[in-house]
Parts: sequence; C-alpha cells; structure tokens
Amino acid sequence: MRLLYHYPLSPFSRKVRLALAEKRLPFELRTEKPWERRAEYLDLNPSGEVPTLIEDNGFAVPEAAVICEYLEEAYPDTGLLGETLAERVEVRRLVTWFDSKFALEVTDNLLGEKVLKRLAGRGGADAGALRIGYTALGHHLEYLGWLAENRKWLAGANLSLADLSAAAHLSCLDYVGDVEWKKVPAVREWYARVKSRPSFRPLLAERVPGFAPPAYYPDLDF
Repeated sequence: MRLLYHYPLSPFSRKVRLALAEKRLPFELRTEKPWERRAEYLDLNPSGEVPTLIEDNGFAVPEAAVICEYLEEAYPDTGLLGETLAERVEVRRLVTWFDSKFALEVTDNLLGEKVLKRLAGRGGADAGALRIGYTALGHHLEYLGWLAENRKWLAGANLSLADLSAAAHLSCLDYVGDVEWKKVPAVREWYARVKSRPSFRPLLAERVPGFAPPAYYPDLDF
C-alpha cells in the first residue's frame, strides 16, 4: 500500500493528502514528528520535513512540492495543474504564493508559534511573531477574497492545486481558531466548497492531542 509520512497540522502534508484523495489514489498514513529528526526518517528525507510519499514499490518521494509534481506526471488522469500553459503558470504561481509567501508570513508566525513551537518543546509563542502573523493574514485574506470574487476557483474555472494549497494552510489556521470568516464572506464561500469535498473529510475528523479546535471547525455550514 502507498504510504505517506505526515503530520496532521502540517499544511504541506494536508495538501498532499488532498491531492492524493482528489486523484483517488489509496494511501495509508504514518504520523511523523519532524522535530524528532528520527534517523530512519532522515534516511528517506534528509531534510527531515514532512511529507514523504513511499510508493508501493518502495520508491520514496520527499517534499510536498516534489510529490505534487510527481503525482501529476505519474497519475495524469485527474489533473490538478490546469489544462493550458497559461492555466498551469497561474496554478504554479498561486501554489508558490501560499506555500512560500503565505507560509512564511502567516503560517509560521501563527500555527508555528502557537502549536508547533510548543510541541517541539521550544517554549511559548512570541507575541511579536503573532502580531506580524495576524497583520499578514489580513492582507492575504483580502487577496484571497479578490480571487474568490472574480473566479470560480482560485486559479480559474477548475479546482486545482492552488485551491488545495490555500485550503491546507487555512484549515490548519482554522483548527486554532485564527480565521474570522465573517469578515471575508467570499473566502468563506470558496472554503466551504473545498471543505465540502470528500477529500477533505479525513482532515476535519483528525485531532491533535493537547489542542482542541473550535466547535465549528468540522461543520460544513460554518
């Protein structure tokens, strides 16, 4: 069986899980705590980051970006990068936006400080980092709102890896109650459509010990 090393509140793990599910590729999960830097895991992925995909034949594919490109090439029947060159450029642009810019400015400063830092035993959240994260989140939600108001899906007419990347990050922030959905109705409507897909259900059912999500977190009508 295909195996995915992941961590439940890693947006990069979530993105790959969504991509696998949208492509209807069965897989098993194995939780990996990247801060532990286990020697056995470092043999598979020297960076120590999650996720890492192990194919049925033992072939290891590390890192979310590499895995998603690999899945597009190896299993093209359900494409997530767009059909035309222009669409594929736009999908890749937005994926880079969320997995680099959004991750650095928002996810690392909020989820990283409030949850991952504590789990790794590196102390409590830094108030300055939280302020930076909340300010940046507001700016990013404005841009997401523009995309949601002007397009059916974030990159165009079809669901793509751009939607999965954005939803993966937002779902982790939503788990810790950091998204004020009432202030961004267009983003909320888009996220509700992504959240309602069968691929999303396993994510909504997961819980991280020591951290309880808001009561509305698993609800499709939030």
